[in-house]
Amino acid sequence: MDGDASKKIPDARLFTHKKYIMKKLTFFFLTALACSCNNVQTPPKEPAKDTTATAATATPVNYAYTIEHPDYWEIGNPANTATSLNALKAWEDGKLDESLGYFGDSVRVQFDGLDKKMSHDSLKVLLTGARNRYKTIKVKMYDWESVVSKDKTEEWVTLWYSQVWETAKGVKDSADVINDLQLKNGKIVRLSEYTRKLH
Repeated sequence: MDGDASKKIPDARLFTHKKYIMKKLTFFFLTALACSCNNVQTPPKEPAKDTTATAATATPVNYAYTIEHPDYWEIGNPANTATSLNALKAWEDGKLDESLGYFGDSVRVQFDGLDKKMSHDSLKVLLTGARNRYKTIKVKMYDWESVVSKDKTEEWVTLWYSQVWETAKGVKDSADVINDLQLKNGKIVRLSEYTRKLH
């Protein structure tokens, strides 16, 4: 071995200590870096905006046809939907007096070939006669919607359903049905029915 003092071999403990310090410093810097990345503040999220509503008010729509009050309706009272469904369900079950209890004192009725304003008693005769033609009726409800006019003067419920029946003579048939029901003070005052027979 060379006796020159300038070429001393480093002490193993010093080397291990330096390595330990370097590991600590590296860990410290990585931790500081990670904390600084996660500490970035993001602005609070704003609630999502209904772009369809904004677009509808911002850009006028050019409809192919014109009517007096376009886009005139808002979502209506669910109680009106319940009244309409209860009236139909009672009629389906043959509980005519219960069904008629949901109608007003006078009702405008519009069926295929019929458009007439009638008293509650006349409506009872009409609906009883119609129901008595059937041995069984089964309604399968698809959807409904309750709406109210923007000026709050008209309330309507629309029901979409299919109806399967068997007549008193044993003839079976079915139809898709749409009922438009106008309500005032919680009572049905107009019933319009549209049907399409299914074969």
